[in-house]
Amino acid sequence: MVLALAVGTYAFRLVGPALHGRVELPDRMRVLLSAGAVVLLVALMATGALTEGGDFAGWARPAGVAVGGALAWRQAPFVVVVLGAAAATAALRAAGVP
Repeated sequence: MVLALAVGTYAFRLVGPALHGRVELPDRMRVLLSAGAVVLLVALMATGALTEGGDFAGWARPAGVAVGGALAWRQAPFVVVVLGAAAATAALRAAGVP
């Protein structure tokens, strides 16, 4: 099963370069694909930030993610975003916020 998934993943990776220039997507499709990618990333971030083991993760983690998001929005370097989010979460947990 793992081998089949690996082959499928590799095949998907090869399709992009193989079809580059041969398939032309309409502009509307490009906009929808771009929006869909953003929606999936936001959903992944929300579930990772808000839940732990199927329950609410507490307020410190979402606050840390919000700090990281704000730093990323302001185009801070990646290391600053990660350290800022971790520091905010750690400070809130040290203060007793779950």
